[in-house]
Amino acid sequence: MAGRLPVSVRPVHPMERLRYVAGAGPLEHAVLVQESAGSLAALAGDAAALLLSCKRLLQRHPSSGPLWWLCARMLCSDDPRREGRRCVRELNGDETPRHLDAELSDAGGVTVLGWPELAAPALARRGDLRVLVVDAGGEGGELASRLRLLDVDAVTVSDRAMSAAVLASDAVVLEAGAVGAGAFVAVAGSRAAAAVARHAGVPVWVVAGVGRVVPAGAWAALAGRLAGAEPWSAHEELVPLDLADVVLRPAGRLALPGRVVPDFPEVPELL
Repeated sequence: MAGRLPVSVRPVHPMERLRYVAGAGPLEHAVLVQESAGSLAALAGDAAALLLSCKRLLQRHPSSGPLWWLCARMLCSDDPRREGRRCVRELNGDETPRHLDAELSDAGGVTVLGWPELAAPALARRGDLRVLVVDAGGEGGELASRLRLLDVDAVTVSDRAMSAAVLASDAVVLEAGAVGAGAFVAVAGSRAAAAVARHAGVPVWVVAGVGRVVPAGAWAALAGRLAGAEPWSAHEELVPLDLADVVLRPAGRLALPGRVVPDFPEVPELL
């Protein structure tokens, strides 16, 4: 266009992109994995730099099971660049929301907390469902508004009314950022919701998509870092698996108690 100065775009160095991803606040797991895979791919020819960058990413985002999964798979692969692309495709093709959709067919109303990344698309397809969205982390109100635009009967519930929402529901749907030995990571408030549901006999479904189940060593490191945070100001918390009834995975429904198999091998170098 006449009169407009030419604009030059400076290529972003891989390390600069990694620093951005590492320093970013809470991100959806799919976004975190996609950005990390693209940045780590540039280091595929330098095993030491790849390992160091993976450890730095995990220090800043320790509670993301999919990020542990991505880093472990890229480090164990003969072709980390190709493996990173494969991980992104698998995450984008996660079948877990489809299984949740099937479970929801028998429910008249459910309670969810915040904005669950995998559960939200399944809820958006259910015009026959009443969704009580607890405003955990300040994200629930926005999700409820978005669902209402799609003609879903969605109600925003304040944190103080969470117990009432659980008691009025047929199920509580909690989304796990990571699952390990006897517990899972979920948005703050999930443990209280699960405890109320267990006491009232309301089933608790845990949505645990691709890359969310971590092996013992990674879980110990992940849980230890979460335990070091001030629990009253943390965005996430650990929830005992014995408060849950069902885990929904990419392959389908897993009734508890039962063995939840890790999604990737242990990588001692990451610990």
